[in-house]
Amino acid sequence: MNPDDPRARRTRDRLRAALLSLAAERELADVTMSAVARCAEVNRATVYQHYADLDALVADAMDDAVAHVARCAALCPLDAPRDRPPEPLVDLFSHVAGNAVLYRRMLSDQGSPRFANRLRERLAGELAARFAAGEGPAGFDDVPVRTHAAYLAGALVGVIADGVRAGTGGPGPAEGRPAAGAEGGEQAHALALATWRLLSR
Repeated sequence: MNPDDPRARRTRDRLRAALLSLAAERELADVTMSAVARCAEVNRATVYQHYADLDALVADAMDDAVAHVARCAALCPLDAPRDRPPEPLVDLFSHVAGNAVLYRRMLSDQGSPRFANRLRERLAGELAARFAAGEGPAGFDDVPVRTHAAYLAGALVGVIADGVRAGTGGPGPAEGRPAAGAEGGEQAHALALATWRLLSR
């Protein structure tokens, strides 16, 4: 199958949309390829023509989210005052808060390891590129670029996962929806500020 065929792209779009719709309703462990097929109104064999397993579909469906988080990290200035989080970092946590149910399910113990790995790798890649170009924070010349980038990427993914579980910047396990309006914005800003204070030490 040619992945660039317009019909194949439309089918993948439907499968991704179906997966995200189901993941918003139930835990990822309760989502099956058969359920995705029914939701997308295709047969089960069609799903497997495009994705080897559910984790591959999850990773592809969440690719836009991964790209958004990585882009925020790439745009984040590293010389902002410690008491004022950079806007791209606030944007990152606002995006997570707005999609907290999905992030909580994707990063839970029964979530998608492939998604978590892709998120961490994309973040590490963006940070490593910046550090290699001389845009890294001062005082770390004795730390290899890849090690520094991997450390920060792992920290960010950990904060995101903990935030959406605990309700800081997103709903905790007892809640079924993200915080709305001003409350959600305040939570995202507070989490961005706490994270920035840690990163800028």
